[in-house]
Amino acid sequence: MFETRVTEIFKIKYPIIQGALGYLSGPELVSAVSNAGGLGSLATAGISSATGLREEIRKTKSLTDKPFAVNFSFLPGRGLKHEETRDIIIEEGVPVVETIATGKIPEHILKPLKESGVKRIHKCSKVSHAMSAEKEGADAVAILGFGADGHPGLDEISHMVNVPKAVESLKIPIIMAGGIADARGFIAALSLGAEGVLLGTRFLTTKECPIHPNIRERLLQAQETDTVMVDVTHGVPSRRWRNKITLEALEAEKKGASLEEMIEFLSGERAAKALREGDVEGGCFGCGQVIGIIHEIVTVKEVIEGIINEASAIIERLRLLAQA
Repeated sequence: MFETRVTEIFKIKYPIIQGALGYLSGPELVSAVSNAGGLGSLATAGISSATGLREEIRKTKSLTDKPFAVNFSFLPGRGLKHEETRDIIIEEGVPVVETIATGKIPEHILKPLKESGVKRIHKCSKVSHAMSAEKEGADAVAILGFGADGHPGLDEISHMVNVPKAVESLKIPIIMAGGIADARGFIAALSLGAEGVLLGTRFLTTKECPIHPNIRERLLQAQETDTVMVDVTHGVPSRRWRNKITLEALEAEKKGASLEEMIEFLSGERAAKALREGDVEGGCFGCGQVIGIIHEIVTVKEVIEGIINEASAIIERLRLLAQA
């Protein structure tokens, strides 16, 4: 059911992909998504050593025999050298990478991955960037909506336009990312021509997500207006949860803070500490506008199977409407 080129290329049961959630996308969450029929994505944020990345990959492999991805970011920040990450991904037999970048990804990174059979999903917000990724050999492109967690860009173009435009412009499959929490968003994505969906914020409130209960409960009370865009001036905009530290970051940005100064505010280490300790105000962490329609804590399996089962019911309802 719902077999597309995305399920075929990445060898998964359902065309549902988990977006990397920084420090929260560890082996437990990633394996839960893959075991439920989707594609989990292991984040490299916060992994500062080659040994640490290998251990995370190997632990994930010990928890699932299904395909999973490693998030490979080319955005500014601290972490492993790209060459180290590339080599470990190849040596450990990771089947998929999820890339995101502000510019062209070096050929000496992409070519060895391609030659080793690693499939690649490139995440971007512009159709022009998606077309470039296709030329560079990406196997699929995830188009981020403006309301998405992560780095959705600043063009403010609706998915209703961006996804069909991407489908018209590219030959590789399009994955709709951002603003999806349930079967309604899933069916909307397929209707627009996408062949899969990428969910991030929806997995924040799953039981397998290693987020502090205080923050999880606070997220369930959130509205779609409780997020803001930060670090716009340096060309790496990201959508974050509206709290004390995020508002401080916005104020610093208005006063001309440098990229390095902004990274201190947006530090993954600070966010991770807050997420572990339950300090809702102490870390600047990602959250999409879709949080406004997420109202319950469920398992990863319940999220994925709920989407598939409810999607079938929606299709049947539409079929009956078409016959009326």
